[in-house]
Amino acid sequence: MFKRVMVAVVGIPFLILVLGVAPEWATMVLVCGMCAVGAWELMHAVAGKAGQALTPLAVLSAALVPVCVYMELSIRYAKLTALPVLPLTGLLGTAMVLALFVVSIRRYGSERAVPFAAITAALFAGLVFPLMLSCLLRLRMVPSVGMLLVFLPLCISFGSDTFAFFAGLLFGKHKLTPVSPKKTVEGAVGGLIGGVIGTALMMAVGSCVLADAFWDFKLLALFGLVGSAVSQIGDLSFSVIKREFGVKDYGNLLPGHGGVLDRFDSVTFVAPFVWLILGMY
Repeated sequence: MFKRVMVAVVGIPFLILVLGVAPEWATMVLVCGMCAVGAWELMHAVAGKAGQALTPLAVLSAALVPVCVYMELSIRYAKLTALPVLPLTGLLGTAMVLALFVVSIRRYGSERAVPFAAITAALFAGLVFPLMLSCLLRLRMVPSVGMLLVFLPLCISFGSDTFAFFAGLLFGKHKLTPVSPKKTVEGAVGGLIGGVIGTALMMAVGSCVLADAFWDFKLLALFGLVGSAVSQIGDLSFSVIKREFGVKDYGNLLPGHGGVLDRFDSVTFVAPFVWLILGMY
């Protein structure tokens, strides 16, 4: 518990500084690092010995996805108006798929043959995961209000995680799922409440610039509830992977929390949810 608290004491101000105060490129650098580390953690957890040859490709692709997103959005928001808008993420994805299968073709029939399961793991680690997490960068780069919107998925996720933990600790009696034996129904309900509270706190902080529509109580509550549900699904989704491959933690980068995937599993799911929903308004 002490390690978890200390990581939060140091990490939260760091996130506030990088995401909300520093220029947008700082968020890009942070997300690049998180994606690269997360891809490495996932490959080492699930790819197996035969699939480790794909790890460098997955890590490189994961690190480049936020760069492509940053460049595309910079051009779209007229910060680099002299350059044409290119589908950089699409080009990167195509190159990644080709590279993975080239490696697979070259190694086929040998002792170093790459199983298809490792290829799918590399695609998830190198493309799907970083595209989802890069929605934090997409939110940060929204003109005028990006420095506030980027914190919305974090508030929903962390609020949900925190309330779920304490609700389960104090009131938990009924097991939620075998995927995560320590999680309880009571904790899940507490998480839903935490998602609403996290959303409300974020909206209160950003009330001077965010749209008035989000102050409709029913809309705010629904947004927090659904966001928390998505957060919990994200947490359990990465837990399914760990259980299948017998992994306790994805890494040890964050003492008391595990690796990047252990701490930001729920954020990985909530960030696209927030970005898509806000894009509807």
